[in-house]
Amino acid sequence: MRSNYWPDEYLAKRCSAEDAMRMIRSGQRVFFGSSCAEPQYLANTLIRMGDHFSDLEIVRLMSIANSPITRLADTNPHGNFNIRNIYHGSAAATHLSASKPYITPINISAVPGLFLKRQLPLNAAFVQTSPPDDFGWMSLGISVDVCQAAIKSADLVIVQVNPKMPRVLGQSFVHVNDVDVIVEKEEDLLIIDNLPEFDTAHKIAKMVANLVEDGATFQLGLGATPQAILLALAGKNDLGVHTQFLLDGIMDLVSMGVINNKYKNIHNGKILATNAVGTENLYEFIHDNPSIEFYPSDYVCNPGIIAQNNKMISVNMVMEMDITGQAAVDALPHNYFAGISSMIDFIRGSSQCPNGKSILLIPSTSIDKTETRIVSNIENGGVVIPRGDVSYVVSEFGAVNLFGKNLQERATAMISLAHPKFRDELFAKAKAMGLMSHGRQLSESLKSVYPAGLEEIRHYGDRTVQLRPAKAVDDRRIQEHFYGLDKKDVVARFFHEKTSFLRDDVESMFETDYIKNLTILAVTGEFGFGAVIGIGAYMLEPKNNMAEVAFSVSKQWQGKGIASALLFKLAQAAKDNGISGLVAYTSPENTGMIKLFKKLPYPVKSSFEDGMTILTCKLDDQNEGGQ
Repeated sequence: MRSNYWPDEYLAKRCSAEDAMRMIRSGQRVFFGSSCAEPQYLANTLIRMGDHFSDLEIVRLMSIANSPITRLADTNPHGNFNIRNIYHGSAAATHLSASKPYITPINISAVPGLFLKRQLPLNAAFVQTSPPDDFGWMSLGISVDVCQAAIKSADLVIVQVNPKMPRVLGQSFVHVNDVDVIVEKEEDLLIIDNLPEFDTAHKIAKMVANLVEDGATFQLGLGATPQAILLALAGKNDLGVHTQFLLDGIMDLVSMGVINNKYKNIHNGKILATNAVGTENLYEFIHDNPSIEFYPSDYVCNPGIIAQNNKMISVNMVMEMDITGQAAVDALPHNYFAGISSMIDFIRGSSQCPNGKSILLIPSTSIDKTETRIVSNIENGGVVIPRGDVSYVVSEFGAVNLFGKNLQERATAMISLAHPKFRDELFAKAKAMGLMSHGRQLSESLKSVYPAGLEEIRHYGDRTVQLRPAKAVDDRRIQEHFYGLDKKDVVARFFHEKTSFLRDDVESMFETDYIKNLTILAVTGEFGFGAVIGIGAYMLEPKNNMAEVAFSVSKQWQGKGIASALLFKLAQAAKDNGISGLVAYTSPENTGMIKLFKKLPYPVKSSFEDGMTILTCKLDDQNEGGQ
């Protein structure tokens, strides 16, 4: 059927907000555009006329604490309205508690189908748009997500046309001919300043940045550390963005040249999102910006689409995890946000992507430090992320990869991420639950704080090597390293022939307290699965406050400077830990070890005793002749 001339349609459809509300009937179900795009004027008018309605169900995607409908949830004593929050979580946030019975857990990628298939029929949709362009197209602006589906499926579409709504490109447009009612009202959009940060946010962010490679595409969920993570990514190059929410920090990285979407496999050169949540500066940034496109959530958050990106990395905050890796995702008490989560969509999409990573962030304790967020069993909320979907996990005490790990390895890894004051209790519960093998004891490394500051990435040709302290989960890899050494290297390391390296034989290398005894590993390969190609360790001799050092490097990596890097890192750590000096015991024929030790920037003394060469140096005496 031929469409009418759109300017005539626009004029014919204009009416007051009050008249628009009179088209709604009690007992109906209406959709409101959500988050910062909530049409406040329409919402306030509906609330003001609330006495005309009973049992009116309001459906929305996401709540923000200062929005009219969120305030309605707290001040609706007569029950004129029921608010259905489509929310993947357990609604711990105070402002959602009144509507808890109406919370609808569902992945965001499935919500458009819920509307379009009329499984959740909508009698009306209230959305906010930009004014029409010369061809009659109005942009949904900062909230496309599920609004397109709501418009297509609703019996009645009521639009608040707001000149302050940015015109966002992509699949964000609705035509004047396809809406029923137009209410003109200019008003400021809802804004959100920077989220409050945990005091551990920057420690977590630094470890996350170590997992993000140049050229990667990333998604960042709303949570407690986005600003810190975005700051930590400032040193990266050629990043891309494929995300649900566009944030101010992403805008800052674009202006710095960090984000250019150069290596994206799909939508090359474009930032892809469904929603913007931030300040007026962000909204101005996305207005008519050809490098930014918004698409509906069933496309952006489709795991199959997400997986097509280059090195796709998802970064999301969780509230609580158990020691097997299950995660609960709730609205945090200090968080502005509570609502639908695309988390599981992005976790599965990034996991399916070649060279992709799914990263979960978890502060080890509650804000007041009185409760652990890493527990033996999840009790405060429902499990949202099954253990089988979890791989990378980061707290302020380190980073682990749970993918492919057995329950004992998972429990050990998760306990290492917990705050030290809770680790004894967690280990005891893990044993009681049968997650630890018989005889397994709480190691020194699980009692101590992992020194993440010692981590370093180095490049040797086209290979990347991470230097880092050994962890309790490294036991098997350390054994494999020694089993792979040449016979002469085994003798040089242990001073005798040795063909077996049982866990008990090498436990001193991963059961360290990081101060009196420390092991630094050189690891190459995928995080959590890499091979140990070098080991440097020191162990304190308390009587003279000197630390004995020993090394081993896999044959194919010898002569590349691995041992030197390990030694210098050990020396610096020993000095920082108040150790007076280093000592090495070696055979006179081991000229490599002797040359290595003499590279230290400290005076080195050598002596000969019982057929062994003894090398010593004091760490408080700088040697100008050091190499």
